[in-house]
Amino acid sequence: MRVFGSDQIDEAAAVLRQGGVLAYPTEGVYGLGCAPDDRAAFERIFAMKGRPPEQGVLLIAADFAQFADWVGDVPAPALARARAAWPGAHTFIFPRSPRVPAWVAGGHAGIALRVTAHAPAAALCRAFGGPIVSTSANRHGEAPARSAHEAAVLFGDALDAVLDAPLGGLDRPTPITDAVSGAIIRA
Repeated sequence: MRVFGSDQIDEAAAVLRQGGVLAYPTEGVYGLGCAPDDRAAFERIFAMKGRPPEQGVLLIAADFAQFADWVGDVPAPALARARAAWPGAHTFIFPRSPRVPAWVAGGHAGIALRVTAHAPAAALCRAFGGPIVSTSANRHGEAPARSAHEAAVLFGDALDAVLDAPLGGLDRPTPITDAVSGAIIRA
């Protein structure tokens, strides 16, 4: 497993482009990421976590334009609701486009998306050139890792790399809201 510092974002993004699984900091916890179109890497993440595949994952991006191909028809009020909170530590569920692989959405009709304001995560998305998978770095049902060291110890050589950079200051995962209805999924 390779460990990259915050000055090695391009190298960390290259791991994702090469089909790797990366642990990286988000707003509140360490996440596990991969390229969302890479089914083999995605399945590795779910095996590492012991997570049921019907749960799906969310994607993060540096700006909404990176989600252009991932979002279906979005009513203007839903888009306004999300844009009022972004970039920021809030995840929204949108109607998904046909481009979204079934493994990303799991058993859900929509897709969970976040335009992050967390500098290391946003820089990673920019260096990667698009959205990346973001699911908490933990075994299913357990507390997520809150440091690069915790993620490395938890997953060991199952990880290809770790981006060692600070978390964004939240004490838990981000809230999730349905962009269309406004319903709060996770507070």
